[in-house]
Amino acid sequence: MTANIIDGAAIAAELRGEVAETVRRLGENHGIKPGLAVVLVGNDPASEVYVRTKAKQTVAAGMASFEHRLPADTSEKELLALVRQLNADPRVDGILVQLPLPPQINAGKVIEAIDPAKDVDGFHPENVGRLAVGSGGIVPCTPLGCLLLLRHVRADLTGLDAVVVGRSAIVGKPMAHLLLDENCTVTTAHSRTRDLPALCRRADILVAAVGRPEMIRGDWIKPGAIVIDVGINRLPPASGDASGKGRLVGDVAFDEAREVAGAITPVPGGVGPMTIACLLSNTVEAAKRRLAGPGPKG
Repeated sequence: MTANIIDGAAIAAELRGEVAETVRRLGENHGIKPGLAVVLVGNDPASEVYVRTKAKQTVAAGMASFEHRLPADTSEKELLALVRQLNADPRVDGILVQLPLPPQINAGKVIEAIDPAKDVDGFHPENVGRLAVGSGGIVPCTPLGCLLLLRHVRADLTGLDAVVVGRSAIVGKPMAHLLLDENCTVTTAHSRTRDLPALCRRADILVAAVGRPEMIRGDWIKPGAIVIDVGINRLPPASGDASGKGRLVGDVAFDEAREVAGAITPVPGGVGPMTIACLLSNTVEAAKRRLAGPGPKG
Protein backbone atom coordinates (compact mmCIF):
# COMPACT_ATOMS: atom_id res chain seq x y z
CA MET A 1 0.00 0.00 0.00
CA THR A 2 1.24 3.48 -0.89
CA ALA A 3 -0.30 6.44 0.92
CA ASN A 4 -2.44 9.08 -0.72
CA ILE A 5 -0.38 12.28 -0.76
CA ILE A 6 -2.39 15.15 0.73
CA ASP A 7 -1.84 18.14 -1.57
CA GLY A 8 -1.71 21.03 0.88
CA ALA A 9 -0.85 23.53 -1.85
CA ALA A 10 -4.00 22.69 -3.84
CA ILE A 11 -6.26 22.68 -0.76
CA ALA A 12 -4.76 26.01 0.36
CA ALA A 13 -5.38 27.52 -3.09
CA GLU A 14 -9.02 26.45 -2.83
CA LEU A 15 -9.32 28.09 0.60
CA ARG A 16 -7.70 31.30 -0.67
CA GLY A 17 -10.27 31.34 -3.47
CA GLU A 18 -13.08 31.10 -0.92
CA VAL A 19 -11.48 33.92 1.09
CA ALA A 20 -11.25 36.11 -2.02
CA GLU A 21 -14.92 35.53 -2.78
CA THR A 22 -15.90 36.48 0.79
CA VAL A 23 -13.73 39.61 0.55
CA ARG A 24 -15.47 40.54 -2.71
CA ARG A 25 -18.91 40.16 -1.11
CA LEU A 26 -17.90 42.20 1.95
CA GLY A 27 -16.79 45.00 -0.38
CA GLU A 28 -19.88 44.90 -2.58
CA ASN A 29 -22.45 44.54 0.18
CA HIS A 30 -20.89 46.47 3.07
CA GLY A 31 -18.06 48.61 1.70
CA ILE A 32 -15.54 46.75 3.88
CA LYS A 33 -12.01 45.78 2.82
CA PRO A 34 -10.42 43.49 5.43
CA GLY A 35 -6.93 44.59 6.41
CA LEU A 36 -3.97 42.58 7.74
CA ALA A 37 -1.03 44.29 9.46
CA VAL A 38 2.21 42.31 9.70
CA VAL A 39 5.03 43.55 11.94
CA LEU A 40 8.59 42.33 11.38
CA VAL A 41 11.35 43.32 13.80
CA GLY A 42 14.86 42.75 12.46
CA ASN A 43 15.86 40.90 9.30
CA ASP A 44 15.70 37.18 10.04
CA PRO A 45 15.91 35.65 6.51
CA ALA A 46 13.19 33.02 7.05
CA SER A 47 10.86 35.64 8.54
CA GLU A 48 11.57 38.01 5.62
CA VAL A 49 10.45 35.36 3.11
CA TYR A 50 7.39 34.49 5.18
CA VAL A 51 6.30 38.13 5.51
CA ARG A 52 6.73 38.72 1.76
CA THR A 53 4.59 35.67 0.99
CA LYS A 54 1.89 36.78 3.44
CA ALA A 55 1.75 40.28 1.94
CA LYS A 56 1.56 38.94 -1.62
CA GLN A 57 -1.27 36.52 -0.80
CA THR A 58 -3.14 39.13 1.25
CA VAL A 59 -3.24 41.49 -1.72
CA ALA A 60 -4.09 38.65 -4.14
CA ALA A 61 -7.16 37.88 -2.01
CA GLY A 62 -8.34 41.49 -2.36
CA MET A 63 -7.44 42.56 1.17
CA ALA A 64 -5.40 45.52 2.39
CA SER A 65 -1.85 44.69 3.48
CA PHE A 66 0.00 46.86 6.01
CA GLU A 67 3.67 46.00 6.52
CA HIS A 68 5.68 47.45 9.38
CA ARG A 69 9.40 46.65 9.23
CA LEU A 70 11.30 47.74 12.30
CA PRO A 71 15.07 47.61 12.97
CA ALA A 72 16.49 44.81 15.12
CA ASP A 73 17.32 47.25 17.94
CA THR A 74 13.68 48.39 18.31
CA SER A 75 12.75 48.63 21.99
CA GLU A 76 9.87 46.78 23.60
CA LYS A 77 8.27 50.13 24.39
CA GLU A 78 8.36 51.16 20.71
CA LEU A 79 6.86 47.87 19.55
CA LEU A 80 4.08 48.02 22.15
CA ALA A 81 3.27 51.56 21.00
CA LEU A 82 2.91 50.31 17.42
CA VAL A 83 0.64 47.48 18.56
CA ARG A 84 -1.59 49.96 20.40
CA GLN A 85 -1.72 52.11 17.24
CA LEU A 86 -2.79 49.09 15.14
CA ASN A 87 -5.38 48.08 17.74
CA ALA A 88 -7.00 51.50 17.27
CA ASP A 89 -6.73 51.59 13.45
CA PRO A 90 -10.18 50.86 11.90
CA ARG A 91 -8.54 49.73 8.64
CA VAL A 92 -6.81 46.85 10.42
CA ASP A 93 -8.80 43.69 11.18
CA GLY A 94 -5.84 41.41 11.86
CA ILE A 95 -2.47 41.99 13.54
CA LEU A 96 0.41 39.55 13.26
CA VAL A 97 3.73 40.20 14.99
CA GLN A 98 6.25 37.88 13.32
CA LEU A 99 8.13 35.63 15.73
CA PRO A 100 10.85 35.21 16.86
CA LEU A 101 11.46 38.68 18.28
CA PRO A 102 14.89 40.06 19.29
CA PRO A 103 16.01 39.23 22.85
CA GLN A 104 15.30 42.70 24.27
CA ILE A 105 11.56 42.22 23.59
CA ASN A 106 9.27 40.03 25.71
CA ALA A 107 7.17 38.19 23.12
CA GLY A 108 4.51 37.25 25.67
CA LYS A 109 3.98 40.88 26.64
CA VAL A 110 3.61 41.87 22.97
CA ILE A 111 1.11 39.09 22.24
CA GLU A 112 -0.97 40.08 25.28
CA ALA A 113 -1.02 43.70 24.05
CA ILE A 114 -2.76 42.74 20.79
CA ASP A 115 -6.54 43.21 20.79
CA PRO A 116 -7.88 39.62 21.02
CA ALA A 117 -10.40 40.46 18.27
CA LYS A 118 -7.48 41.28 15.93
CA ASP A 119 -5.19 38.44 17.09
CA VAL A 120 -5.36 36.46 13.83
CA ASP A 121 -2.48 34.22 14.98
CA GLY A 122 -4.70 32.98 17.84
CA PHE A 123 -1.91 33.35 20.42
CA HIS A 124 -3.51 35.84 22.85
CA PRO A 125 -4.37 34.19 26.20
CA GLU A 126 -8.06 35.03 25.69
CA ASN A 127 -8.15 33.16 22.38
CA VAL A 128 -6.13 30.29 23.84
CA GLY A 129 -8.66 30.00 26.66
CA ARG A 130 -11.64 30.18 24.33
CA LEU A 131 -10.21 27.34 22.25
CA ALA A 132 -9.64 25.28 25.38
CA VAL A 133 -13.27 25.61 26.47
CA GLY A 134 -14.75 25.58 22.97
CA SER A 135 -16.24 29.06 23.03
CA GLY A 136 -15.41 30.58 19.66
CA GLY A 137 -12.02 32.26 19.86
CA ILE A 138 -9.65 32.74 16.92
CA VAL A 139 -7.83 29.45 16.24
CA PRO A 140 -4.04 29.36 15.58
CA CYS A 141 -3.37 29.06 11.86
CA THR A 142 -1.17 25.95 11.68
CA PRO A 143 -3.42 23.67 13.80
CA LEU A 144 -6.47 24.97 11.93
CA GLY A 145 -4.75 24.15 8.64
CA CYS A 146 -3.96 20.64 9.90
CA LEU A 147 -7.61 20.09 10.82
CA LEU A 148 -8.78 21.21 7.37
CA LEU A 149 -6.32 18.77 5.77
CA LEU A 150 -7.66 15.97 7.96
CA ARG A 151 -11.24 16.82 7.03
CA HIS A 152 -10.24 16.73 3.37
CA VAL A 153 -9.26 13.08 3.81
CA ARG A 154 -12.11 12.14 6.13
CA ALA A 155 -15.09 14.41 6.75
CA ASP A 156 -16.06 12.82 10.08
CA LEU A 157 -13.25 12.18 12.57
CA THR A 158 -15.55 11.00 15.37
CA GLY A 159 -14.17 8.21 17.50
CA LEU A 160 -10.72 8.07 15.92
CA ASP A 161 -7.59 7.66 18.06
CA ALA A 162 -5.37 10.71 17.56
CA VAL A 163 -1.79 11.15 18.76
CA VAL A 164 -0.17 14.60 18.65
CA VAL A 165 3.61 14.42 19.02
CA GLY A 166 4.64 17.82 20.36
CA ARG A 167 3.17 20.03 23.09
CA SER A 168 4.02 23.57 21.98
CA ALA A 169 1.55 26.36 22.66
CA ILE A 170 1.59 27.22 18.95
CA VAL A 171 0.81 23.78 17.48
CA GLY A 172 0.67 20.77 19.81
CA LYS A 173 -1.70 22.00 22.52
CA PRO A 174 -4.20 23.78 20.24
CA MET A 175 -4.14 20.79 17.87
CA ALA A 176 -5.18 18.52 20.73
CA HIS A 177 -8.09 20.82 21.60
CA LEU A 178 -9.27 20.91 17.98
CA LEU A 179 -9.18 17.13 17.72
CA LEU A 180 -11.13 16.80 20.98
CA ASP A 181 -13.75 19.11 19.49
CA GLU A 182 -13.94 16.68 16.53
CA ASN A 183 -14.78 13.87 19.00
CA CYS A 184 -11.42 12.14 18.66
CA THR A 185 -9.73 10.35 21.55
CA VAL A 186 -6.56 12.41 21.89
CA THR A 187 -3.14 11.71 23.38
CA THR A 188 -0.48 14.41 23.51
CA ALA A 189 3.01 12.93 23.41
CA HIS A 190 6.38 14.62 23.84
CA SER A 191 10.09 14.04 24.40
CA ARG A 192 9.53 12.34 27.76
CA THR A 193 6.75 10.01 26.63
CA ARG A 194 7.58 6.38 27.41
CA ASP A 195 7.68 4.03 24.41
CA LEU A 196 6.68 6.69 21.90
CA PRO A 197 6.82 4.29 18.91
CA ALA A 198 4.23 1.98 20.49
CA LEU A 199 1.97 4.92 21.29
CA CYS A 200 2.17 6.23 17.72
CA ARG A 201 1.27 2.77 16.34
CA ARG A 202 -2.17 3.09 18.01
CA ALA A 203 -3.02 6.28 16.16
CA ASP A 204 -5.61 6.52 13.41
CA ILE A 205 -4.46 10.16 13.16
CA LEU A 206 -0.82 11.03 13.81
CA VAL A 207 0.19 14.71 13.94
CA ALA A 208 3.96 15.21 14.09
CA ALA A 209 4.99 18.60 15.48
CA VAL A 210 8.12 17.84 17.46
CA GLY A 211 10.79 19.71 15.44
CA ARG A 212 13.16 16.78 14.96
CA PRO A 213 14.02 15.78 11.39
CA GLU A 214 12.59 12.41 10.34
CA MET A 215 12.22 11.26 13.95
CA ILE A 216 9.02 9.32 13.30
CA ARG A 217 9.85 6.22 11.31
CA GLY A 218 7.67 4.12 9.05
CA ASP A 219 7.38 1.29 11.58
CA TRP A 220 5.90 3.75 14.12
CA ILE A 221 2.81 4.19 11.96
CA LYS A 222 -0.42 2.21 12.04
CA PRO A 223 -1.31 0.82 8.60
CA GLY A 224 -3.84 3.12 6.96
CA ALA A 225 -3.33 6.03 9.42
CA ILE A 226 -3.62 9.67 8.38
CA VAL A 227 -0.25 11.37 9.00
CA ILE A 228 0.03 15.17 9.23
CA ASP A 229 3.66 16.32 9.29
CA VAL A 230 3.99 19.84 10.69
CA GLY A 231 7.79 19.76 10.90
CA ILE A 232 10.03 21.64 8.52
CA ASN A 233 13.73 21.00 9.01
CA ARG A 234 16.70 21.69 6.76
CA LEU A 235 19.30 18.93 6.72
CA PRO A 236 23.00 19.74 6.23
CA PRO A 237 23.96 19.64 2.55
CA ALA A 238 25.13 16.25 1.35
CA SER A 239 28.47 15.91 -0.39
CA GLY A 240 28.03 16.91 -4.00
CA ASP A 241 25.00 19.11 -3.25
CA ALA A 242 25.59 21.98 -5.69
CA SER A 243 23.02 24.25 -3.99
CA GLY A 244 24.78 24.06 -0.64
CA LYS A 245 21.43 24.42 1.11
CA GLY A 246 20.55 20.85 2.08
CA ARG A 247 17.08 19.41 1.63
CA LEU A 248 13.93 20.18 3.57
CA VAL A 249 12.38 17.31 5.51
CA GLY A 250 9.57 16.95 8.02
CA ASP A 251 9.41 15.25 11.40
CA VAL A 252 8.34 12.03 9.66
CA ALA A 253 10.57 9.79 7.53
CA PHE A 254 8.39 10.36 4.47
CA ASP A 255 9.60 7.59 2.16
CA GLU A 256 9.15 4.97 4.89
CA ALA A 257 5.84 6.36 6.15
CA ARG A 258 4.16 6.56 2.75
CA GLU A 259 4.52 2.78 2.43
CA VAL A 260 2.38 2.28 5.55
CA ALA A 261 0.06 5.27 5.99
CA GLY A 262 -3.30 5.72 4.29
CA ALA A 263 -2.68 9.42 3.66
CA ILE A 264 0.26 11.72 4.42
CA THR A 265 1.28 15.34 3.94
CA PRO A 266 4.56 16.03 2.12
CA VAL A 267 7.23 18.50 3.23
CA PRO A 268 7.25 21.00 1.65
CA GLY A 269 3.81 21.42 0.12
CA GLY A 270 1.68 20.03 2.93
CA VAL A 271 0.90 22.00 6.08
CA GLY A 272 2.95 25.11 5.17
CA PRO A 273 0.65 26.55 2.48
CA MET A 274 -2.36 25.98 4.76
CA THR A 275 -0.89 28.15 7.52
CA ILE A 276 -0.94 31.31 5.39
CA ALA A 277 -4.33 30.46 3.85
CA CYS A 278 -5.78 30.10 7.36
CA LEU A 279 -4.20 33.42 8.36
CA LEU A 280 -6.16 35.08 5.54
CA SER A 281 -9.29 33.19 6.56
CA ASN A 282 -8.89 34.31 10.20
CA THR A 283 -8.50 37.93 9.06
CA VAL A 284 -11.71 37.78 7.05
CA GLU A 285 -13.50 36.16 9.99
CA ALA A 286 -12.27 39.02 12.23
CA ALA A 287 -13.65 41.53 9.69
CA LYS A 288 -17.02 39.77 9.66
CA ARG A 289 -17.16 39.86 13.46
CA ARG A 290 -16.34 43.58 13.39
CA LEU A 291 -19.18 44.10 10.93
CA ALA A 292 -21.57 42.17 13.16
CA GLY A 293 -20.69 44.51 16.03
CA PRO A 294 -20.44 43.81 19.76
CA GLY A 295 -22.57 41.01 21.08
CA PRO A 296 -22.37 37.78 23.04
CA LYS A 297 -19.11 35.98 22.34
CA GLY A 298 -18.82 32.34 21.46
